[in-house]
Amino acid sequence: MSILNRWFEEVWNQGREATIDELLDPNVQGHGLIDPQGNEVTGIESFKVFWRVLRTALPDIHIDVLETVTEGNLSVARYVVTGKHTGEGIGKSPTGNPIVFTGMSMARVKDGKFIEVWNNIDFTTMYQQMK
Repeated sequence: MSILNRWFEEVWNQGREATIDELLDPNVQGHGLIDPQGNEVTGIESFKVFWRVLRTALPDIHIDVLETVTEGNLSVARYVVTGKHTGEGIGKSPTGNPIVFTGMSMARVKDGKFIEVWNNIDFTTMYQQMK
């Protein structure tokens, strides 16, 4: 199992917060992820805030990894995110709507931990489905 497969399975699908500490460098840069204050995610605690907010909005979130590619210290994953908008998490009242959107992430890994991750996630589609 690749590090990205483990990440999506344990952190997102199983909701295992301990894996965040195991796989993220303390100073990780999370490009393309914004915390509730509008700042780019930087560091483990900043990511945990982002993670908790999204998991609150979509408590049954599930990420299906479609493909992964690893070359040297870079790993890339293409995935589909599904869930039901039943929580308040992102400042929108729950709609109960099913949510489906896609994403791609490329991670730079050092000593078994993510040190920088570039995310291209279709949050626009997610928000549109929460209307």
